[in-house]
Amino acid sequence: MVDPTADTVPLGKTGIRISALGLGTWQWGDYLVWRYGKTHTDADVREAFRVSMEAGVSLIDTAEMYGRGRSEQLLGQCLREGSRAVVATKFMPYPWRLRRRCLCSALRSSLQRLGLDRVDLYQVHWPFPPRPVEVWAEGLADAVEAGLARSVGVSNFSATQMLRAHEVLAKRGVPLASNQVEYSLLNRQVERNGVLERCHELGATLIAYSPLAKGVLTGKYTPERPPSGLRRRMYSREQLASVQPLIGLLREIGSAHGGKTPAQVSLNWLLCKAVVPIPGAKNSRQAADNAAALGWRLSAAEVAALDICQIAGRG
Repeated sequence: MVDPTADTVPLGKTGIRISALGLGTWQWGDYLVWRYGKTHTDADVREAFRVSMEAGVSLIDTAEMYGRGRSEQLLGQCLREGSRAVVATKFMPYPWRLRRRCLCSALRSSLQRLGLDRVDLYQVHWPFPPRPVEVWAEGLADAVEAGLARSVGVSNFSATQMLRAHEVLAKRGVPLASNQVEYSLLNRQVERNGVLERCHELGATLIAYSPLAKGVLTGKYTPERPPSGLRRRMYSREQLASVQPLIGLLREIGSAHGGKTPAQVSLNWLLCKAVVPIPGAKNSRQAADNAAALGWRLSAAEVAALDICQIAGRG
């Protein structure tokens, strides 16, 4: 079991250590969902990166499809300023990518945007057809053998797909480092579909994306004040109303820990589940707020109270 108060944790069985909480960069360069260029700028994300690194958040996760490569470019600019980070990015198995060599080709393009010789963690973004997961698992092993990636993982894979990828990698002597999936107080499918259990079984790290449910768990959205842009369509007024009892409990628990915010309590709940959340940050304020989830832990009773409240709220 990972100590949720630790600043760093192992990345699967790779020998690499990462911060117990990471930084997701989907917001960097993405206008459709996150309105990049309108609500935040290049300067804002550079500050988010700086504040995260200063707070000990070393794991930075991006993907080739975030902002059509813009996220990787922005992260590369931050890295060139001298900061050392554990960099993770992802390969999208588009339908026209039919050969396994496409994976290493895409990784080389990502490395060029990042300004790196190799990435610390390379992941398959989704288990999309037409190619089976075994093809891309072989490609991941190729990337490690070519020195383009220190470790490899998957994202949005089911428990069965994880096992299939693990078996291919194991034959090549490469551990499956991680599975990155959506996990938050408002989305706990991984607890029921076998993914969390399979991660424990294989010794792979579960990396939790959207750990704040795209901002809903920060408490700043209500039925009267919904999120903007595409996210407005994701959460109806009824859904936002149903979340308010949980937000109230998050505030109550946070006050008992010296004024922690709903976001910090939500992230700490995930740390207590022995997973690595990667909340996004558009600016320095959000980065600092996320990082303050580190260095303390909820009590077992508080975790149980949140579990029950979430279940009651979702039915």
